[in-house]
Amino acid sequence: MSFDYDLFVIGGGSGGVRAARIAASQHGARVALAEESRLGGTCVIRGCVPKKLMIFASEAPHAIEEARAYGWQVEAGRFDWPAFRAKLHEELSRLEGIYQGGLVTAGVDIHHQRARIRDPHTVQLADGTLKTAAHILIAVGGRPTRPGIPGDELAMISDDLFEMDSLPGRVLVVGGGFIACEFATILKGLGCDTTLTHRGDLVLRGFDRQGRELVTHQLEQIGVTMRLDVQLQRLDRDGGGVRATFGDGTSERYDAVMLATGRHPYTGDLGVENAGVSLGRRGEIVVDKWSQTSVPSIFAVGDVTDRVNLTPVAIREGHAFADTMFGNHPRHVDHAIVASAVYTRPHELASVGLTEEEAEEKGDIEVYAATFRPMRSLFAGSQLKAMTKLIVCEQTRKVLGCHIFAPEAGEMIQLAAVAIGMGATKEDFDLTVAVHPTLAEELVTMRMPVRRGGPSHRAAADEQAA
Repeated sequence: MSFDYDLFVIGGGSGGVRAARIAASQHGARVALAEESRLGGTCVIRGCVPKKLMIFASEAPHAIEEARAYGWQVEAGRFDWPAFRAKLHEELSRLEGIYQGGLVTAGVDIHHQRARIRDPHTVQLADGTLKTAAHILIAVGGRPTRPGIPGDELAMISDDLFEMDSLPGRVLVVGGGFIACEFATILKGLGCDTTLTHRGDLVLRGFDRQGRELVTHQLEQIGVTMRLDVQLQRLDRDGGGVRATFGDGTSERYDAVMLATGRHPYTGDLGVENAGVSLGRRGEIVVDKWSQTSVPSIFAVGDVTDRVNLTPVAIREGHAFADTMFGNHPRHVDHAIVASAVYTRPHELASVGLTEEEAEEKGDIEVYAATFRPMRSLFAGSQLKAMTKLIVCEQTRKVLGCHIFAPEAGEMIQLAAVAIGMGATKEDFDLTVAVHPTLAEELVTMRMPVRRGGPSHRAAADEQAA
């Protein structure tokens, strides 16, 4: 059977663009790509990139305060949000142009419209045009989830923050994950009176508990009002603002409310049911390790599969798919060891591998940890503590996890991830000579475990208690 293309990609985010470009430029495939919004997807247009630039902008007040402590006579001026926003969008347009240019150079046909699946080899564009392909790759990513409470349409989602005409004077951030913590940090740093509400007792569920405690404490220390262990019940219009009613019976008025209550795979009205593609409980596309769906000709990568929802993972999955299908180089992505970072300020939380809690359930472990006030901020009078932590298997001596809470922790965890991915032992870390004076040297100077855990240690403790 003759097809219009060897590959049709639905979605122009990081994973879809990488798959299309590699398949076309390196492996000679005939490729088309459809994107209903802007090329670059969530990360480039409404996620990682603009968020990180906003983080940089929000750091200025802290940097000025620290400069004073180091003897500089400086004062902060007024933050010009419209000027920053204009420059931000200029940068995003530049990056979008790079994405489009890469696809054009590779020979990919770009369709700037929505595409739906008609059958295992056919997609229909929004203008009604039908295109056939030997293989279809779904890379449409995810979208923010609203909690389904009365009035939630009155709130912003994370996408909206980059489009605001002005900064809200008083803002409520709802959620306790990456996005909530980072945007609470940003909004507070830019001068907004910021409250974060979360139904749990600590933010960042799924991270190492010690790190979660430190991030929660830091948010309080930088002036974010924390409303924990309480659920948002409803939102109502209140003049020019929004009134939030909580599960404890209290209510507060805010100029704006931002929802950061999770994301879901963007599979609605995609037409996957027309081809018989299996979906999971959350609407995610179910795939095997080769990113293949229940339909042999249809594949999926990135957040739409709800495996590890990080941009670099989507890029790796897209590249591996292209090499496997068109490059005669079968390979898949190992999702077991993936580093990540939460860009709060002044300290970030970064992690790779198992948390202490996860590792304890799998076997006997040793925990090496150090908490201390970093030299730079200590001199400036800060009380905030940093943390470095290694989780070590007692039997194999392999480092199972590394967790860092410190300035620029994301930069450090990238290098730690290389060592852990190679199977480094605690003794390998010990043999590494420290770079002094640095914060990172703590990773190679912790000699004695602060505690042990796991089945054997729990049994011994129970026996001793009896």
